[in-house]
Amino acid sequence: MHRHVKHTLAASAVLTALTVLAACGTETRDHASTGHRTTKAAAVPAPPKKKPVQGLPGMPPVLNPKDVYAADRPGKLSPAVKDFPSRVYVPNTESDTVSVIDPRTYEIVETIRVGRQPQHVVPSWDMKTLWVNNNRGHTLTPIDPKTGKAGKPVEVHDPYNLYFTPNGKYAVVMASLDRELVFRDPHTMDRKKTVPVTCYGVNHADFSLDGKYFIVSCEFSGELLKVDTEKMKVVGQQKLPFDGAMPQDVKISPDGKRFYVADMMADGMWVLDGDKFDEPALLPIGKGTHGLYVSRDSREMYVSNRGEGTISVWDFAQNKVTRKWHLPDGGSPDMGGVSADGKVLWLSGRYDAEVYAVDTRTGEQLARIPVGSGPHGLAVYPQPGRYSLGHTGIFR
Repeated sequence: MHRHVKHTLAASAVLTALTVLAACGTETRDHASTGHRTTKAAAVPAPPKKKPVQGLPGMPPVLNPKDVYAADRPGKLSPAVKDFPSRVYVPNTESDTVSVIDPRTYEIVETIRVGRQPQHVVPSWDMKTLWVNNNRGHTLTPIDPKTGKAGKPVEVHDPYNLYFTPNGKYAVVMASLDRELVFRDPHTMDRKKTVPVTCYGVNHADFSLDGKYFIVSCEFSGELLKVDTEKMKVVGQQKLPFDGAMPQDVKISPDGKRFYVADMMADGMWVLDGDKFDEPALLPIGKGTHGLYVSRDSREMYVSNRGEGTISVWDFAQNKVTRKWHLPDGGSPDMGGVSADGKVLWLSGRYDAEVYAVDTRTGEQLARIPVGSGPHGLAVYPQPGRYSLGHTGIFR
C-alpha cells in the first residue's frame, strides 16, 4: 500500500515537471553530433497595440491618449513660434490698450492701442497671429508675435472670447451678449455659421480628447452647453445645481475623462464627465474661483481665486487641493497662462490694474507689475504645443 503510494507520488511529480516545462514554453532536444543539450524559448507574444484615438476629421493625431497636454512640455516650441520673442500680452478692458511685458525684466516694453473693451488675447490655430478680442468695439485686432506690431482690425460682432476647432477649420466666436456661437473662417474671420443659444453669457470652453465636442460655460444664466464640433450644433444643455452660479473657465483633465468648470459665485470647480454630460459635482476651492491653468508636467492645475487673492494648486491624481498660495497684500488674480519653461504663472489683477508673476514651485510672488485699467485675459507667448485651441492659450 505504501509502495503504491510512493510510485503514484513519483509519477505525479514527473507529470508535474513535464507540465511545468510545457507551460514555460521550452523545447529540449539532444544533438547527436555534439552531445550538447539546448533549450529553445518560445516567442513571447507582443502586447496589444493601443488603439489610436479616432479624432475629429482633419485634426492632428492625439499624441498620448492618457495625456491631452503631451505636446505642452517645457520649452517644446513649434518651429512656427520658436523665433518669436517671449512676451506677456495684457488686454486692459477699460484703457482699450494691450500692455506688452518682457518676462525677463518684468517691464512694459510697448503699449498697443486697440478697440473698445479688449477682453482676451488669443493665439490663432496656426499660432502665427494673436487676436485681441475688442468686445464692445466689435473688432478683432491682429498682432504679429514676431514683430509685436498690430495690424488692421477685422470687424467681428461681440467677440467676448475666441476659440478654434481642433482641425483648424473654424474659429468660434463666443458672442456673449448676442447669445450666439459664431463659426468663422480662421484667417479672414468671415462668418460661416451662426448657432443661436438659449443660455446667456457664453464665454469659456474646452474640447474633448478626440475634438468631437466642446463644453461651453454660460456665465450669466449659470448653464453649460455641449456642442458637436463637426455638426456645429448644441447637443446638450444643463443648469448648474447652485443658485446664482456664474461659471467661468473650462479645462479638460489630462486623461480626457473629466471637465472642470470654475465658478466665481459657487467658490469652486464643477467636475463632470463630458462624454455623458452628467450632473456635475462641486469641488470647493476658494472665493471667486476663476481661471484654470495646467502645469507643464500635466500633474497639477493652478486655479486663480479672484475674490480672495489666492491661487490653489489642484493635484489631478490625488483629486484635491494640495497647496494654496496667497499673494502679498492681496489682489484679484484672474486670467493668464504658464511660461514656456513652466516655471512662472502669469495672471492679470482684474480690479487692481496690475499683473502677477508667481513661481510655480514655491508660490512666491516674483513680480507685481502696474498696467492699464481692468486687465483681463492675458496671453503668455509663445508657449509649447502643435496648435492652439484659443482662449489665452490652450495648446495640444
